[in-house]
Amino acid sequence: MKSIRFPAALAAAVLILSAPSFALAQPDPGTPPIDSGATAWMLTSTALVLLMVPGLAMFYGGLVRTKNVLGTMMHSFAAMAIIGVIWASVGYALSFGPNILGGFVGWNPKMLFLADDTSAYRINGGVSCIPELVFAMFQGKFAIITPALIAGAFAERVRFRGYCVFIALWGLIVYCPLAHWVWAPDGFLLKMGAQDYAGGTVVHISAGISALVCAIYLGSRRGYPQTAMHPNNLVMTMMGAGLLWVGWFGFNAGSSLGSNFETARALTVTQAAAATAALVWVIIEAIHHRKATSLGLCSGILAGLVAITPAAGVVGVSGAMALGALASLLCYFTVIAKTRLGYDDSLDVFGIHGVAGIFGALALSLFLRHENAIDLANRFGPNWSVGHQLGVQAMAVGIAAAYAAIVTIVLVVLVDKTLGFRLDPVRENAGMDHALHGEHGYGLLNLQ
Repeated sequence: MKSIRFPAALAAAVLILSAPSFALAQPDPGTPPIDSGATAWMLTSTALVLLMVPGLAMFYGGLVRTKNVLGTMMHSFAAMAIIGVIWASVGYALSFGPNILGGFVGWNPKMLFLADDTSAYRINGGVSCIPELVFAMFQGKFAIITPALIAGAFAERVRFRGYCVFIALWGLIVYCPLAHWVWAPDGFLLKMGAQDYAGGTVVHISAGISALVCAIYLGSRRGYPQTAMHPNNLVMTMMGAGLLWVGWFGFNAGSSLGSNFETARALTVTQAAAATAALVWVIIEAIHHRKATSLGLCSGILAGLVAITPAAGVVGVSGAMALGALASLLCYFTVIAKTRLGYDDSLDVFGIHGVAGIFGALALSLFLRHENAIDLANRFGPNWSVGHQLGVQAMAVGIAAAYAAIVTIVLVVLVDKTLGFRLDPVRENAGMDHALHGEHGYGLLNLQ
């Protein structure tokens, strides 16, 4: 048996223990205690929201043609890598740091590369905390899935390198400012009283509007709508929808930043809205087409989940069911209308995420729980009313939509004119899997 080199090991241990640079930083003694229950739930919620990204990959991947399944799923997984790096290095510091540039964005140099790993994030009115790294990672999963959603609008027709550069720029220039405006303590939309509990404005409206802009600029898939473009695997789409539904409990209930009654309410209304919207979509299909489809059921699930997202902290179960039912109805007819309107939103990102997000952000004003209405009235004085809140919501929706649309068109044109964004006809016809990645999703060469 070889002898262990004790002198070398001992020298290394002494060096590590004696060097000041290796001393562990200690939390501020004035910081409130860490809430272990809330921390545990936030760790779970972070994992649930990340699970939504593979769920989205499956949902989108099953809806495209066989020759594009891997290329489409790559869009979601690439966002996990690209936005994951951007968020950890600079995105969180920009989104949740104190105001700079007149409040356009935040800046916290201590959180560059999440360097301050002993800081705590106050919750429950400041009486307790969770580790700020947990909060940063939770918010980072929202940053990942938002640009990944956009990819469904231009599925089957874009270059991978152009997509990667686009989402990197979009994450920095669109998502980070929006997250700051709505969720940072000194964000101007938050101070104005805009309600966006878990991302109706920051995530779904920004992604839905940006998706519509991209779809219009890049144009339709070759052959659309004359050629039928059938989904390659609706079984995978249904599994993806199921994962999204499960993950959404972390998305919404995790946004309570606690483990309490508010968390329970957010989880409950999420379930109620999704179930109602799915049922309503199936009923509409049964009336309209005399049959219910698996894709329709999945679309209804998403419509309800998106609509309740901005409202999960401020409406009750009856309000959630109303939001889910109405969102399902609106999204159904928006999806039908896209062909008549002449744009190819391949996987209905605007039709579901954009429309349901806008509707949920506005309509939550009409279904506020009594306690939340009282809280808003106390915060904003005698001038507050449901009509006033509706106006505030409309202003926030308008600002977010306009900003996302303007910056997105600039980014799309920039990427298209430099690196190239739209696939050329030969590679589009061959399919993204073979032309861009040299692979085949199912090992079959000739399936369309």
